[in-house]
Amino acid sequence: MTATEPGTASAAEPAPNPNDVPITVNGRPVIARKGELVIAAAQRIGEYIPRFCYHERMQSVGMCRMCLVDVDTGRGPALQVSCMITVAPGMVVNTHSLAAERAQEGVIEMLLANHPLDCPVCDKGGECPLQDQSFTHGPGESRYIEEKRHFEKPIPISDLVLLDRERCILCDRCTRFADQVAGDALISFSSRGNNTQITTFPDEPFASYFSGNTVQICPVGALTSKPYRFKARPWDLEQTESTCTTCAVGCRMVIQSSHDELVRYSGVDSDPVNWGWLCDRGRFNYESVNSGDRLAAPLVRDGEELKPASWNAALARAAELISAAKAAGGPASIAVLGGARGTNEDAYAWARLAHDVIGTPNVYPQMGDGVQINVLGFERATIDETASATTVIVIGPDLKEELPVLFLRLRDAVLNRGTRVIELVQKRGGLTPLAWRSIEYHAGGTAQAVAGLAADGDIVAQLAKGNVVIVAGRANLAEHPREGGNGVLAALELVPGAKVLPAFRRGNVVGAIEMGLIPGEGGMQALQIAEAAAAGRIECLILLGCDPLNDFPDTDLARRMMAGAPRIIAVDTFITKSSGAADVVFAAAAYGEKSGTTTNIEGRVTTVAERVTPHGTSRPDWMIAVELADVLGGDLGFGSVDELTDAIAANVAGFGAATADAVRRATDGVLCRGALPPATPRALTVEERNSYDYRLVVGRKLYDNAQGTAKSPALAHLAPGAAVHLHPLDIERVGSSDGADVKVTSKRASLVLKVVADETVVRGSAWVPFNQPGPNIGELIDATQAVTDLRVESF
Repeated sequence: MTATEPGTASAAEPAPNPNDVPITVNGRPVIARKGELVIAAAQRIGEYIPRFCYHERMQSVGMCRMCLVDVDTGRGPALQVSCMITVAPGMVVNTHSLAAERAQEGVIEMLLANHPLDCPVCDKGGECPLQDQSFTHGPGESRYIEEKRHFEKPIPISDLVLLDRERCILCDRCTRFADQVAGDALISFSSRGNNTQITTFPDEPFASYFSGNTVQICPVGALTSKPYRFKARPWDLEQTESTCTTCAVGCRMVIQSSHDELVRYSGVDSDPVNWGWLCDRGRFNYESVNSGDRLAAPLVRDGEELKPASWNAALARAAELISAAKAAGGPASIAVLGGARGTNEDAYAWARLAHDVIGTPNVYPQMGDGVQINVLGFERATIDETASATTVIVIGPDLKEELPVLFLRLRDAVLNRGTRVIELVQKRGGLTPLAWRSIEYHAGGTAQAVAGLAADGDIVAQLAKGNVVIVAGRANLAEHPREGGNGVLAALELVPGAKVLPAFRRGNVVGAIEMGLIPGEGGMQALQIAEAAAAGRIECLILLGCDPLNDFPDTDLARRMMAGAPRIIAVDTFITKSSGAADVVFAAAAYGEKSGTTTNIEGRVTTVAERVTPHGTSRPDWMIAVELADVLGGDLGFGSVDELTDAIAANVAGFGAATADAVRRATDGVLCRGALPPATPRALTVEERNSYDYRLVVGRKLYDNAQGTAKSPALAHLAPGAAVHLHPLDIERVGSSDGADVKVTSKRASLVLKVVADETVVRGSAWVPFNQPGPNIGELIDATQAVTDLRVESF
């Protein structure tokens, strides 16, 4: 029978989708998806079913019963919990039946039986689902007249979160998030029946990096954050959607202000990026923007002191310093470091100023503390591709500490999507319990460790099963930056078709690289700039929101760089160790005080919003660059942020789609890829160590001495402090004990540090957190060497 004969389907008609499920919701025909929950299918067509326990990003538990609706699957209508039942062909759903409405009224009445009347003083008042649904779906009055239960309130369950137990409706959202999403099952239900309550374990606070998410998803005021508590009411808030730049993941969020002051950040559900989650550092570091230590005006050095000056005077002085440097050593005697803190527009304006007006090729956005920039030249994976890959090879830092929400996405991939993680580690981290294979190795041996995967038949078979993504970052600040690139190249030899997701840490370092804050022809990178300045070959050093004395791994070299540069210009929001040594300090606008765009690790360009007035007379970085160029006799030709954004789209390779209008209209941003060449191999000589030495591994913790943390009172005390972590058997070997002081010596210097017994440290290695309160581990690192070895001695 041919396709045109009667009874046959037309060749033009598409075959029915086997995943389509026809149902009816409130009389409307709906094509649902196979396996979709009724509550989700209804929401897609704008039919909102009330709920408390249900959350789109967590497994349903059907605890609150608020989402009861009438469901008819052919046997007559019956009340069903819509967050627990999946769609079926022919299903008829009625969310407004008399039975459903009576059931919802009963649920509200029961929840309010013990709920306190805290609405006038509760932070959740005005944005509380229980409050709202009591009006829309409640009975209007209660039959309960008994005394309500009472608890001590509030009680701190962590450094950032407070709990009012009597407000809790036992929806299980916070406990499910802690267990299922974050993997920090530190809060749970205790007792039974009428005494059931949320609590932490004895002597174990809710010390999660993601605790603020439980506050945001709590449908009542049971969980509140210390920094925001009693700061504002929802109707007082003005808000704008923006992108977090605390790290390079690029989480979408809402920044909220009251009386022209930032008071709260809340996560926005961006499906390709953060799913609504934020880490606590990104959520609470808005306090630093409000800090009284902020620079309010430019400073110009007068003898030994930096004194406030007008913008005209500061710009004129900076231009004099640059002109004098060019006269003394030519344009190549000027170097620009930093730029990863700002927007794409900031970076583009400063790149144009550096390369086109000043004429220097010596420009670099990192402080020698990141993976080499040319890992951007490999075929790049998105976060979604990484989280759906068959296999992920992680060659880099502890993602939970440095890119926390990427860690959450990978955790979900492992637990719920079948992804297998192969990690290569110098110290076991947050991903280790989830990893299919965890390969330990010593610093300086990245490429060899990766190549060694080929000897494991199971690993080779796994890599051949499907898509492979390599997450590549800086695993160790005490080894050469090219170690990461060499590891990626070795992995690509093993899996030629793999994509790479670069695990850069700094907020907009990818944007800074793509915008041109990189060396020109014959230009120097950070380490070379530092060595040249230390040798007296740099006449003027320009610092763009960076603090080499804190951020450069080799502190001695950073100190010699700062001392060797006769002229220093800084652009910063605070006076730091480095900007305090400058001749001119420009007061820069902070996050939330300027608009523009930013680029995350996958190349996604999203908006950054201005919500409050810049502090004092501080200005956006791009505006400082434009004005300085004008004083130097060059016209960059930009008068607004949108002009800069459109100039980027017109002139930066791969960013043509990221016009100002396009980025604003795109819900999840615009994916852009530059044209950087891929990294090339470079052999590194690793010296043999004697049997008494330990190979140094320096990594980052989420909380450290960074300005955003140190200037935020809620976070400042969370930095763990400097200490040397050794495997317990290695502590015995040096004749010390956990918590004792030890002397740690490299070829550079000696420090006295507390020793911590840590089974996650590889035998023969010594792990120390970077940029922490206490002794500075950077004093021991020689950045010119492939690795740094230590001797650890007890007293």
